Amino acid sequence: MRDERALAVVPRWLWLLLGASLLIQVFLQSRAGPPRPLASDLPPAPRVAALRLASLGEPQAAARLAMLYLQAFDLGGANTAPYRNLDYGRLIDWLRTIIALDPRSEYPFFSAARIYAEVQDPARMRRMLDFLYQEFLEDPQRRWPWLAHATLLAKHRLHDLPLARSYAAAIDRLAAGANLPLWARHMELFVLEDMNELQAAKIMLGGLLESGAIKDPNEARFLKHRLEELESRARP
Repeated sequence: MRDERALAVVPRWLWLLLGASLLIQVFLQSRAGPPRPLASDLPPAPRVAALRLASLGEPQAAARLAMLYLQAFDLGGANTAPYRNLDYGRLIDWLRTIIALDPRSEYPFFSAARIYAEVQDPARMRRMLDFLYQEFLEDPQRRWPWLAHATLLAKHRLHDLPLARSYAAAIDRLAAGANLPLWARHMELFVLEDMNELQAAKIMLGGLLESGAIKDPNEARFLKHRLEELESRARP
């Protein structure tokens, strides 16, 4: 037989001390809050194979958990600006790993375009826009909306019209079969106008109208009106 004692023989003062210790611990934990990681502490991305193995046949669930983990590195600790302290090389590696786990998920693209690409840091913005462009090339038919957003950021935030035009041209050239809306199909035209490349815009518009590729009468009417506007602006 082991030497055991009934709980009733434990002195009352010891129970009170234990209870007080637990209450103090709970109070301190509630005041301190859960520890949050610093954005600068983002570790290297794990290997895709390792995450697949750990997912036990549920890579989509693993991808969602990885995104939640990744987005914990935002305003942690004393950071004063969201995401400004993140290592964007590591961040992009994480996003690529998550996309490899679940290529059809929109979550990493939304985060890249609407969160990580909108920081007030031109160098980080450019890295994230380039990431979106490279991922667009992998699946233009589904990922063109994110490159369209990148086009707008390049135009309005970076004020880099040549970069915006290159993205817009890629959408028109590579995502032509994705039933693009009018504004997406002709983003390059709008960027050319902003660049004051009126002659190039006229040639593009004229070519579209003459090729017979425009089947929608409303779209054809819109483009003819734009062409007339460009011609009137080009007159001395």
